[in-house]
Amino acid sequence: MGTITGQVLCCGGTGCTSSGCQKIIDELHKQLEAHGLQDEIKVIKTGCFGLCALGPIMIVYPAGAFYSMVKPEDIKEIVEEHILKGRMVTRLLYQETVHENGDIKSLSDTGFYRKQRRIALRNAGVIDPENIDEYIAAGGYKALTKVLTEMSPDDVINEIKTSGLRGRGGGGFPTWMKWNFTRAAEGEQKYVCCNADEGDPGAFMDRSILEGDPHSVIEAMAIAAYTVGADMGYVYIRAEYPIAVDRLKIAIAQAKDYGLLGENILGTNFSFDLEIRLGAGAFVCGEETALMTSIEGHRGEPRCRPPFPAVKGLWGKPTLLNNVETYANIPIILTKGGAWYAKLGTEKSKGTKVFALGGKINNTGLVEVPMGTTLREIVDDIGGGIPGGKKFKAAQTGGPSGGCIPASLIDTPIDYDSLTAIGSMMGSGGLIVMDEDNCMVDIAKFFLEFTVDESCGKCAPCRIGTRRMLEILTKITEGQGTMEDLDRLEELCNSIKASALCGLGQTAPNPVLSTLRYFRDEYIAHVRDKKCPAGVCKALSHYEIDPNKCKGCSICAKNCPVEAISGEIKSPFTIDPDKCIKCGVCITKCPFKAIHK
Repeated sequence: MGTITGQVLCCGGTGCTSSGCQKIIDELHKQLEAHGLQDEIKVIKTGCFGLCALGPIMIVYPAGAFYSMVKPEDIKEIVEEHILKGRMVTRLLYQETVHENGDIKSLSDTGFYRKQRRIALRNAGVIDPENIDEYIAAGGYKALTKVLTEMSPDDVINEIKTSGLRGRGGGGFPTWMKWNFTRAAEGEQKYVCCNADEGDPGAFMDRSILEGDPHSVIEAMAIAAYTVGADMGYVYIRAEYPIAVDRLKIAIAQAKDYGLLGENILGTNFSFDLEIRLGAGAFVCGEETALMTSIEGHRGEPRCRPPFPAVKGLWGKPTLLNNVETYANIPIILTKGGAWYAKLGTEKSKGTKVFALGGKINNTGLVEVPMGTTLREIVDDIGGGIPGGKKFKAAQTGGPSGGCIPASLIDTPIDYDSLTAIGSMMGSGGLIVMDEDNCMVDIAKFFLEFTVDESCGKCAPCRIGTRRMLEILTKITEGQGTMEDLDRLEELCNSIKASALCGLGQTAPNPVLSTLRYFRDEYIAHVRDKKCPAGVCKALSHYEIDPNKCKGCSICAKNCPVEAISGEIKSPFTIDPDKCIKCGVCITKCPFKAIHK
């Protein structure tokens, strides 16, 4: 085998996979073999680089050339020009990585990466997630070795306490305290679980960590098991994440082969085994007690708390449950020290947070920022602003359990307490950006539709109350709402928050409450004026042709599916509101932008 002279890292996350990265990798192997370079250039399929908007992505080393939106037909040119002749293919380079003199910048110097600090994502896009040797070379399993040979369970808990790490699954509960409760609970049999049932619309943080760095979670769960006194663990992951599931299976098998899972790990008297349990996609199974009920083989429904899982969890035994991102931070905290981690973030929200940045934003993707980074920095600096020169209107954090942050609060620091104070929440990390064309009443209705569909139905406040809320919102968006409906809606929200069985039901009203708080004028416009200011709600939309802009070309009339547009050539056309079905085809087809709603 020849000496390795270069590497090509190809993103193999779900986003790039859906864009055809495997075809690119196959073509890359083909072209390298054609030129006899298969033993000199190593091709590595990694996890997510983060900049999903530019996928498929590949980076060619040693130059560090960042190629974006690559197609299989581009590979021949990249191999022949860049790899063989040393001439980068400039048309495919991510232009922000190129200096004026043509030299390549470090990714950390680009707008998307400059303000990020990748800790939970430290290995994603860097190593081959299906190769345990690469994880070990990057410092993997060093923390587990240190814990088993140098630290007591109390030492581990104290180090995590010093770090200030809080649960990244949404609740923000101090991690050390949860571990300590489980450790102190009585019982010979204890369990450690990982919540990888990521169900929020637009969220893909946990999936990306498992796709790019599964061993970090396995290592952390072994550390947690040693600390609380468990010998068995379960990763509960939704079956819709096939890449993450496959890589997790591979990683568990490799860890067992290396003696890092199983009996007498690293020659000590500590034993720990790990299994995967697939979820069927029920949102409620992201709630800890429902998750455990599902692992047990029953229908996923939440249980009353207390007792909490730390005392009575899986099969009635003390159980520790953290989510993927929380676990991903553990190895590096124990390697570098809790004090090192505590220097990041704010006084009460330490470290970093991973967000899935989506919606009306230029740079959709996966970002990790220090706690306390403002929403403006995420939207404008990292996200690259709003497409088409549109104005930022709001951002939804926390998914169906969170709230909308209006443009007036765009300088809010992103941390647990700041978001709670303005009626939102951190959640697991979905961050959906909205512009001036979004209707906030429709947004609230969207999240309520999701909640109604996903309610397990066990408690009446959630099963019935959220449906009544949705009925009122539907009534408002159809132009049938009254001012009394707004009062009734708010009253329902407060009642459900106070009486629902689990955290998902208790937080279901949050999107409605936050939009009522910050965008009440839009609700009033729907109710009193029978208008949707954003022009989203069809029942309240009215299509018109501006006679001063219309050239009488008849293109709109020819494309109208219900013949609602009439007129004479070279004279302004008109729309019959009784026939119009508000499909929007006329607006799309008009070359003179003469039609508006």
